[in-house]
This record gives sequence, structure tokens and C-alpha cells, in this order.
Amino acid sequence: MNRFRTLAALGALVALGACDKNAVQEIAGPESGARVKFYNFGVNAPQVNFYANNTKMTAISSTTGIESTTGVAYGALGSGGFYASVTPGAYALTGRIAAAVDKDLVIATQNATLEDGKAYSFYMSGFYNTVAKTSDGFVVEDNFPADIDYANAYVRFVHGSSNANPLQLIARAVAPATIVDTVGAVIAYKAAGAFEAVVPGVYNLALRYAGATTDAVTRTNVSFVAGRVYTISLRGDITVVSTTATNRPFLDNTTNR
Repeated sequence: MNRFRTLAALGALVALGACDKNAVQEIAGPESGARVKFYNFGVNAPQVNFYANNTKMTAISSTTGIESTTGVAYGALGSGGFYASVTPGAYALTGRIAAAVDKDLVIATQNATLEDGKAYSFYMSGFYNTVAKTSDGFVVEDNFPADIDYANAYVRFVHGSSNANPLQLIARAVAPATIVDTVGAVIAYKAAGAFEAVVPGVYNLALRYAGATTDAVTRTNVSFVAGRVYTISLRGDITVVSTTATNRPFLDNTTNR
């Protein structure tokens, strides 16, 4: 009996030591794995599910026990715009038809090596070919600053419109209107600019061709919050002049962190 009491007392002491208020507990650290955002910016493309090799990375929930035949629609992001985690390595990133007709047919593929601790965006882009049932695609690294200055917001431009020449992003502050930032360099299709620090506030955005004095694409009243990181992406058909057509040129604003 005394032996059991001694063991119980020792166990209590060990437990108390483990709960010492001065004990150091590691709760922070670099995020493991690679992360990917998925964009369906293929003009006229069907709804898709995105895959990394044969692993399904995005899906629409189903209450029937049968896989949904709806997926990520044109102009939308998979997983509500959140990153999906994946083991680092070489992948074929694909967009596959979600509908019952041509179910799981691959319509866009981009090969990429995803590195540990890094973030990426896979864009299904270009124009969907209804005969060949194919769309274009590309991957960019989301190389936002490791050390965020929380007095600023960070913004970059990604060019996702296949029939638009290289463009540059311009941000004009709504108030005070004196703040005008040229955000990064002139960017070609399938490329991404660097994340640039901007003063937090509400901006009117514009894209201009190199050397031009007029705006090619605009979007008004876009808010950039201090400490946040944003990607402004161009999608759509640059030749469309309608302000309401689904395939019009459009500036998408996505928060990276």
C-alpha cells in the first residue's frame, strides 16, 4: 500500500512540473507543407473541381452521399478563396469538369514543383475551347513578404487575360486623392508582379498598357487594410466593352493573408 502511495505522489509531482507556469511551450513556427489557391478564370469554361495529381483539392459539399455535379464556376476561387495544403513535391495541377456530362474530364493542366513553406496560385485561364474541351492555365508563386509591416497593405498584379497585352496596375486613393501608386512593373499574360507596400485606404484601380495615358480596365472603391496582402488579377476578354457581360475584363481582388 505504501508503495502505491509513493508512486501516486511521484506521478502528481511530475504532472505539476509539466504544468509549471514558467515552462516554455512552443505554439508558433513555420507552417509546414505547400499551399495552393485555385482560380477558374477560363473564359466560358465549365464548372470544375481542382486536383493535385489525383488528389481532389476543391469540392462543393453534398448532402446526398453522391459527389456534387457542380464545382468552381468561372470567376470564382476554390475553397472559398482559402489555400489548400499539399505535401511538397512535383504535381500536375488540373481542372476537371464537375458536371455529369464529361465528368472528371481534364480541361486544364499545369505541371509545377511546390516547395515546403511556400504559397502558390493556379489559374485556369484563357478561352475555353468547346471542341477540344481545353483551357489554358498557369501557376505563380505567392511570394508575399515574410515580415509584414502592419502600417501598410501589400498589393500585386497578376495578368490572367490571354488576349490583353502587358499591363500595369495603378491605384488612386479615393481620399486623400493625392495618393497615386503605380503598383509594380508592366506585367505580361501568365505573369505576376511583386507585392508592393501601399498606404491603407480605399482606392480606384486601373490598368494601363505600357506608355498609354488612358485606362484599359478599371475598378472603383477597393479597400486595402493595414497588415493585409492582396492580389489584383485580371480575367476576361479584353475586347468586350459591356460593363455587365460575364466575360468582360474584370479586376478580381483576393486576400492572400
